[in-house]
Amino acid sequence: MRPWIGITTYTEDARWGVRAGHVSLLPIVYAESVQRAGGRAVLITTDDPGADVLDRLDGLVLSGGSDVDPAHYGEDPHPTSAWREERDAAEFLLLRAALARELPVLGICRGMQLMAVEAGGRLHQHLPDRFGHPGHRPPGEVGAEPTYGRHAVRLVPGTRLHAILGDEVTVASLHHQGVAEPGRLSVAGIDPEDDLIEAVEDPLRGFALGVQWHPEEMADARLFDALVDVCRAGVPA
Repeated sequence: MRPWIGITTYTEDARWGVRAGHVSLLPIVYAESVQRAGGRAVLITTDDPGADVLDRLDGLVLSGGSDVDPAHYGEDPHPTSAWREERDAAEFLLLRAALARELPVLGICRGMQLMAVEAGGRLHQHLPDRFGHPGHRPPGEVGAEPTYGRHAVRLVPGTRLHAILGDEVTVASLHHQGVAEPGRLSVAGIDPEDDLIEAVEDPLRGFALGVQWHPEEMADARLFDALVDVCRAGVPA
């Protein structure tokens, strides 16, 4: 039986065809990545949050997107920070409920940052200010296809992510914020060039992993394979 894996969606003002409006949307590569790995993707909107949606799911993916409101980690916003209160509220609720249920969780980009903040950590609000370069999110034209940075991530031996990915992996990167302190989470990967935290995991959970990169934009399917495998293991035959 295919496990059902929920994926959180973006809540944005968007335009398509002759129409425009406030919509829930998600790059299709997230769903495709889950389904190629053998799962069934279920998109979760932010408009009516409730933990009961997890009753029907075997796993949860926290997708990328807007920043996390810095008020959640006690800081004033940087001029570049932009967040969606509705999305923050819905995803914090879902994350906490999923962790309480021991539901497998994979946080991607913003999703990893959300996990760190929920765990008592804090974020760097604008990485170019810290590192002096935009390498983690190369500049691109507004409205154009995103240009992903490519760089190495070194995984920490003994972590679940190291068991999945090995010593090092080259990733697709698109973010201007990053984890400064992971709270109670364990650091599972770093950028060897600038020591930015690139992956975290919850040592108290069976499968609660966060990665700063975008595995859905990579040919390497091992993270989604691992997620679907652990979700499948909890599904009755």
